[in-house]
Amino acid sequence: MAGDAENLILEGDRLPTTSTTAPGTPLLQSSETDLDRYLRRLEVFLSFLSFHSHSSLLILLLCTFVFLLLGVAIPLSTIILTVCPHGGCDGYRIERLEISVFVFRVLLAAVSLACVSRNLYKYGIRRFLFVDQHHGQADRFQKEYVHKIQEFFFLLLWWMLPCFAVKVMREILRFGAISHDSTWKAVVVLLFSIMSWIYLTTVFLSSCLLFNLVINLQVIHFEDYCRLLERDMDTLIFFEEHIRLRYNLSKISHRFRAFLLSVFLFVSASQFVALIQITGYNETISFTNSGDLAVASVVQVVGVVLLLHSAAKMSHRAQGIASVACKWHALLTCSSTDTSQGRTNSSGNLDGVQAAPHLLMNYSESDLESLDNVSGLTNTRLVSYMSTYHKRQALAMYLQTNAGGITIFGWIIDRIMMNTIFFLELTLVLFVLGKTIVFTSK
Repeated sequence: MAGDAENLILEGDRLPTTSTTAPGTPLLQSSETDLDRYLRRLEVFLSFLSFHSHSSLLILLLCTFVFLLLGVAIPLSTIILTVCPHGGCDGYRIERLEISVFVFRVLLAAVSLACVSRNLYKYGIRRFLFVDQHHGQADRFQKEYVHKIQEFFFLLLWWMLPCFAVKVMREILRFGAISHDSTWKAVVVLLFSIMSWIYLTTVFLSSCLLFNLVINLQVIHFEDYCRLLERDMDTLIFFEEHIRLRYNLSKISHRFRAFLLSVFLFVSASQFVALIQITGYNETISFTNSGDLAVASVVQVVGVVLLLHSAAKMSHRAQGIASVACKWHALLTCSSTDTSQGRTNSSGNLDGVQAAPHLLMNYSESDLESLDNVSGLTNTRLVSYMSTYHKRQALAMYLQTNAGGITIFGWIIDRIMMNTIFFLELTLVLFVLGKTIVFTSK
C-alpha cells in the first residue's frame, strides 16, 4: 500500500498545473490573484537579471549578451583602464588582486545563472518554487506564500544596501586617487565598477535567496504536517503526506546540488587565492588599493551563510518531525478517558471486563499482553485499538529512520556540516578583512 501511495504521489506531481487558471474559473482566479501577482513580479525581476526561463532563442541570446556586457566586458574594461604600466599610480590598485576578484565574481554569477536558469526553463516558476496547485494547497497557503516572496525582496535589499555602501565608499576613495591622473578615466571607472558590481552581486545573492525561498516554502508544509499530527486521522494519510514532503526535499537537493557545491568550492578557492596573494605582497595594503577584495569577501560569505542556514534549517525541521511523531504516539497511547473505573488484581490483570476497553490506553504493549487471558477483551474494540497502535508505531519508526533533509550527493547539510563550512569560510574572510581594511596615515 505504501508503494501504491508513493506511485500515486509521483504521478500526481507530473500533472499539469494550469487547470485552476483555465478560462471559466473566475472563483479560483480571484482566490489566487495575490499569489499570481507576486509570482509574476518575481519572474519579471529574474528576467531583468538575465535568468532565462523561456524557450525563445532570442531571449536566450539577449540574456547571454547582457551577462557578457555587464558581467564581463564592463569590469574587464575598468581593469584595463586602471593598469599602471610605469608604476606611477600612487599605489591605488593591485592588478593581481583585481583580476582574481573579477574572475571569481564572474564565476559565481555564471554558475548562479546557469543553475537557476536551467531549473526555471525546465520547470517554470510555480513548479520551481513547489507552489503546486494540483495538491490543493495554493489556496490554503496563499498568504504564507506571498509573505515569503515579499521576504525574498526584503532580504535582498537588506543585504545589498550595506555592501553597496562599502563598495561606493571604496570607489570614491579610488576616484580621488585616479582623478590626479585623468578625471574622465576616474569617472568612467567609478560608474563602470559600481554598475558591474551591482549586476553581478545581485545575480549571486538572488540565486542564494531563491534557494532560501524554496526552503522557506517547504518549511510551511513541514509546520503544517506537525499540526496535522494533532488531528485524529488515518495513519496512512500521515504516511502519504510525509512521502510527498520527503520527495520534494529530494527534488530540491537534486536541483541545487551542483549550485551548492560550486558555490562552496569557488568561495573557498577565492579566499585561499586572496590569502596567498596578500601574504606574498611586500608593499602596503590598504582599503584604497584592495578594498574591492574585502567587499567581494563579505558578499561571498553572506551567500554561503544564506545557503547553509537555509539547508540546515530544512534538515533540522525534517529530522524534528520524528520527535513530534513520537510525542504524538506516546500521548495517544497513554491517554485515557476514564482512569477510575477499573482495578488491578494481584496478577496484574484488570477487574471488570466492561472497564477494560476504556483503560487500554493506560498500559504499555507489555501490559496489554498480560490481558490476553481475560474474558471479553478479544472484542472488536480491542482489535481495533491494537491495529491503530501498531500503525502509529510503524509510522513513528518510519519517521525516525527516514527523516530526510537537504543533501549534496548523499551528504546531509545539518548543523554539524554548517558549523564546519561556516567557520572555515569565516576564518579565511576575517584574515582577508584584517589585511585589507587598513587605513594608513601616508
